[in-house]
Amino acid sequence: MTTAAQRDVHRFESVPAVREALAKVDYLADDGIAGIVYLADRLGKPVLVEGPAGTGKTQLAKSVAEITGSRLIRLQCYEGLDESKALYEWNYKKQLLRIQAERKDGATWEEVEDDIFSDDFLLTRPLLEAIRAEDPVVLLIDEVDRVEIETEALLLEVLSDFQVSIPELGTLTAKQVPLVFLTSNNTRELSEALKRRCLFLHLDYPDLEREREIVLAKVPGITEGLADQVARIVRSIRQLELKKPPSVSETLDWARTLLLLGVEQVDAAVATGTANILLKYQSDIAKATKELEQDASLGGEPAAGTSRPWQRNG
Repeated sequence: MTTAAQRDVHRFESVPAVREALAKVDYLADDGIAGIVYLADRLGKPVLVEGPAGTGKTQLAKSVAEITGSRLIRLQCYEGLDESKALYEWNYKKQLLRIQAERKDGATWEEVEDDIFSDDFLLTRPLLEAIRAEDPVVLLIDEVDRVEIETEALLLEVLSDFQVSIPELGTLTAKQVPLVFLTSNNTRELSEALKRRCLFLHLDYPDLEREREIVLAKVPGITEGLADQVARIVRSIRQLELKKPPSVSETLDWARTLLLLGVEQVDAAVATGTANILLKYQSDIAKATKELEQDASLGGEPAAGTSRPWQRNG
């Protein structure tokens, strides 16, 4: 169990302080996001961050680690993830070599067993590494919805008491309470037991004004007018029925692309010619192209078979 003293060590003074600190590392948080981070620190509880892919869930954990001067420990989840990759495993090859060496020296099995099940032979994985860390850490459990329901049980002991049990070594309790972020793209429902242990935060695509601010903060040299156009066009594309709407990172990639091409104002030809930067399915590109070509605000329809800007300039 974590002690009261451990939980009384706070990283943030207030919700506005969280928001200001995140802004300094170019993560533009609203009061809802800053409030959850503040409560996670004060209550010592993990944060479950759900939402579409590419809305800044992973970046939130990275940014919190940066502003607190903490080490980021990341567990990337995937189907088939088990205890040996998430928590710990024994170094069996090293154990076998030690057994052979000590048997030659006449050691008893009891002596050998005490030796090979010690820290020297323990391979720590992200969950155990976070528990045993003496320095401040932020634990990121990324895309937790990718693991099987049974695998969630591996997380429960860590998230409830910040401790893990290793049969050969006993119970290991955290020396300090890490800030924990679990991200989910909501591809499946997580267990109620896991949700009960977490604060909940839903991150959707940013609104127009916030996405414009993100572009201005993340893309040096872009003008306010171009950033506004980028945010408006991306917002209109996301309203279509797409297989995968453009993420914030793809918005930034598109803005950087426009700068590299020397674009000062986006017209229909530029928008359709660079749609493949925003969208990664041909069916999505076709839908977006049709809408963009009909968008009067972009200056009317280009000729059929419009080439991409870098092809026209080349």
